[in-house]
Amino acid sequence: MSFTRDIEDYPDGIVLPIDKPYRWTSADVIRKIKYAAIRHFGKKILKVGHAGTLDPLATGLLLVCIGPATRRAEELQRSRKRYLAGVSFGATTPSYDLEKPIDREYPLDGVSEESVRAILPSFLGEQEQIAPLFSAKSVDGKRVYETARKLYKQGLPVEAEGILQANSITIYDIKLVGFGNNQYEISPCASLSRNDTPFVISSECNESRNLFIDDGKGRIRVADISGYQLPTAMIDVECSKGTYIRALARDLGEALGSGAFLSSLRRTFNGGFTIDQALTLDQALELLD
Repeated sequence: MSFTRDIEDYPDGIVLPIDKPYRWTSADVIRKIKYAAIRHFGKKILKVGHAGTLDPLATGLLLVCIGPATRRAEELQRSRKRYLAGVSFGATTPSYDLEKPIDREYPLDGVSEESVRAILPSFLGEQEQIAPLFSAKSVDGKRVYETARKLYKQGLPVEAEGILQANSITIYDIKLVGFGNNQYEISPCASLSRNDTPFVISSECNESRNLFIDDGKGRIRVADISGYQLPTAMIDVECSKGTYIRALARDLGEALGSGAFLSSLRRTFNGGFTIDQALTLDQALELLD
């Protein structure tokens, strides 16, 4: 497959399902694709956008819209999404994921495979969720992550309650697909096989993930949790637009009388596309070469 050199040959535009690399922002991917598309189609001005941001430490389905397809971005973004999430119990981080190091540890008396499996049905349906303060939410025209950074630098608690209002979200389906210690398949490249068993689908991604080491080489750092043995649940969740899986991890920890954070996240479904349809970034760039 390849694209012609005339964008007019694509009156509805182009939607590229891309498997976003680990430690790349969604904006990083858009910049890379836009530069290649402008060169390929010979257009100085060409709209390129995406249908739903993925956090830097998440991987998986990022729908990149080129040309007239950018008009569909909002429609695609409204669709249901599915994720494979690694939720680690017994500790919290200010960002609810591994962009910040562990700040508190909690008892694990109420955490087990059975208790996680039993609590998940209570999260089904429409509910109110408070987003993480480390997010792109706006209050009075200001991104709240700016407030979060100030609080964090001052050594103060990074609490969203009282700053952010709860939003209505819907969890359509949620199930436990694995449970173990923090070495259990906490891979940013993990997906689901047909029997719902987590596995690593990309050896290249697995080798480069550098999951536990904050090596200082990348703009997006990853907290080192290699010294912890934390029970981790692999959860398959289907949800509405606006759902923060990091916040879901927080709420799961609280529901079990402990703390929790998101140790991995992979989007596996969005806008009618599945992860097995996704292209690597290199494959997408080859189509625009």
